[in-house]
Amino acid sequence: MKRRVVITACSAITPIGYGKENIVQSLQQGRSGVKPLRDDGLLTGHIHSRVFGTVDYPIAYEFTRSQRKTMGPVAYYACQVAKDVLAESGLPQEFISSGRLGVAFGSTHGSPTVQREIYKTFFQNLETEFSSIGAVDYLRSMVHTTAVNITRMFGITGRVIASSTACTTSSQAVGFGYEMVKYGMQDAMLCGGADEYDTTTVAVFDNLLACSVGYNDRPECTPRPFDKKRDGLVVGEGGGAVLLEEYEAAKKRGAPILAEVIGFACNNNGGDLILPNLQGITSTLRLALQDAAIGPEAVEYICAHATATKMGDIIESQAIEAVYGRGPFVSGLKSYTGHTMGTCGVIELIMTLYMMADGFLAPTLNLDEIDSRCAMLTHTPGLIEAKTNIAAIQNFAFGGVNTCLLVKNGLEAV
Repeated sequence: MKRRVVITACSAITPIGYGKENIVQSLQQGRSGVKPLRDDGLLTGHIHSRVFGTVDYPIAYEFTRSQRKTMGPVAYYACQVAKDVLAESGLPQEFISSGRLGVAFGSTHGSPTVQREIYKTFFQNLETEFSSIGAVDYLRSMVHTTAVNITRMFGITGRVIASSTACTTSSQAVGFGYEMVKYGMQDAMLCGGADEYDTTTVAVFDNLLACSVGYNDRPECTPRPFDKKRDGLVVGEGGGAVLLEEYEAAKKRGAPILAEVIGFACNNNGGDLILPNLQGITSTLRLALQDAAIGPEAVEYICAHATATKMGDIIESQAIEAVYGRGPFVSGLKSYTGHTMGTCGVIELIMTLYMMADGFLAPTLNLDEIDSRCAMLTHTPGLIEAKTNIAAIQNFAFGGVNTCLLVKNGLEAV
């Protein structure tokens, strides 16, 4: 038996703010979170891109010393948004630790800053400091550090899914959590992702000539999704989490219904691991509609992946046109935050939920002249007042992994 799945709480730490009020203000005022790249004393001198979507404001973490012991920076983000979501949800501890609540949470590659220190010890100070590397260092750095630190901190004993598929990490987490609840494997799932500031991530994309380099002196002017003068992505950081619950149980306990997840699809291109694939992306969008049992005309807004890479934006535009025609409004929210890597899917989902709740659609920043190859879409070059009932959030990753989530406005879901 298939069950309805709703979102009852959410929280995000982003380059444009922490919490709904700050994020909504940034979206409505067109405020970018892209700043100059901080010097790390190691790789910065070799990187051409000098911009980053940065969380540069203080966060009042209140974790115990025991909790902090197994946490790198990425787990701080993850556990903070998880803490916010559980507090907002009002779920009793008895339920949280009952096994009926699971976790689906991930990051691109764990904590690269902790990994860097381990590698430096291995390759520079092996003879004198090898014994200083302990099990805790691995727990802080490992790829599933976000998921298991959340379970440890809050006593969650249900299923754990630790996705790590680059840019689709957290959208997969939400989608897999949705399926867990929909098919009765769990009654609720805490889902999301996080990634931390580190120049190794920038270096990877910089070396692939995928990063923005032409706006180093004007960080707020990049990235430029769909724009004729776009020149690549901007790496960013942050964390986001949502709580998914079975609808009847959430309704019975009086939980607020922020949205209903009505569809999800995830597939792979089955070929090139780097270049976007029109057939693969188009198939994913159609499969999500099929899962939701709706036609493309029902979707009113698309939060595009829109990384501002040359080919990525063109292929995505072609896929949207093939499935939706010119119908829905489209915007690229990475223009505000940069590409927050493994956490982009859940952050963009949360920003979409905020816009649906407050009745507006944020424009794509820096979209001054639409690339003619992306002009077949209904772009949002300015702030729009709009009551959105159904929205799509789509993400595509290195490795050929594609995802699409479909959500319905909470007011309409009840």
